[in-house]
Amino acid sequence: MTDVLARLTPRRLLQASIAVALVTIVLKTAAWWITGSVGLLSDALESLVNLAGATFGLLMVTIAARPADDDHPYGHHKAEYFSSGFEGVLIVVAAIAIVWAAAGRLQAPQPLEQVGLGLWLSILSSVFNGVLAWVMLRASRVHRSIALEGDARHLFTDVWTSIGVVVGIALVGITGWLWLDPAIAILVALNILREGTRLVWRAAQGLMDEALDPELQSTIERTLAAFARDAVRFDHITTRKAGQRRFADLHMHAPAGWSLGRAAVLRGEVEQALMAAVPGLRVTIQLLPTDVEALSVEEKDAT
Repeated sequence: MTDVLARLTPRRLLQASIAVALVTIVLKTAAWWITGSVGLLSDALESLVNLAGATFGLLMVTIAARPADDDHPYGHHKAEYFSSGFEGVLIVVAAIAIVWAAAGRLQAPQPLEQVGLGLWLSILSSVFNGVLAWVMLRASRVHRSIALEGDARHLFTDVWTSIGVVVGIALVGITGWLWLDPAIAILVALNILREGTRLVWRAAQGLMDEALDPELQSTIERTLAAFARDAVRFDHITTRKAGQRRFADLHMHAPAGWSLGRAAVLRGEVEQALMAAVPGLRVTIQLLPTDVEALSVEEKDAT
């Protein structure tokens, strides 16, 4: 399964997301037109957001794949965070629009028409979104792509929106309580508002050079511990992540009596071990004699 997901590149999956968004827009708009349900209208609005988000995500993934150049020596990987943040903002805007539309309908409830057909159209679109979201979320872990993850989670919020809307319309049909339709729409909007806020927060953390996850930092420390012998030690270990790329900077202290060649060979072995232990890791190791301590960033700034 992992091999299959590896062949499904972020570009291909986002292209598929655009295609599915177009299909679901047609299905959900038709469902809203047939029934007059504000809940289905909110569902259709979120599909428009899906289309915009997937299109912007495809653009950012394309930029992120560009190689490093003179102006961007560390690459363009952070472009994916803009995609995730943009999707989060779109989700928040869609949630506000849904609440606005539902509030008016809550004050003046209207009867629904041809509920059965509308529900089937909504369910069909949810199946498309659910399958694609599941594949994209698993692929995002293989490719370490926050753009894919953001789009997948956005699609999952769309699925939950559709489920909430379907339940609300079904309850209206059973109870005759017309206010349930806009009430469910507002509850669904609050749920996707939470997801949108979460995506914006994650994108902001990535743009601020967030450190690697604790599990990966532990892997780095265990790998370094295997080389900590013959008076060799490591310190000032700092990590950060930028899209699919991960970075680690550290100091390696070796005995002053060692030749530069011997120390460089060991440094190369350490770099290879770290990159093998943490996929996508770029390592920068500064060589220092054992009895020399380098100034930290904070100490340099203070001088």
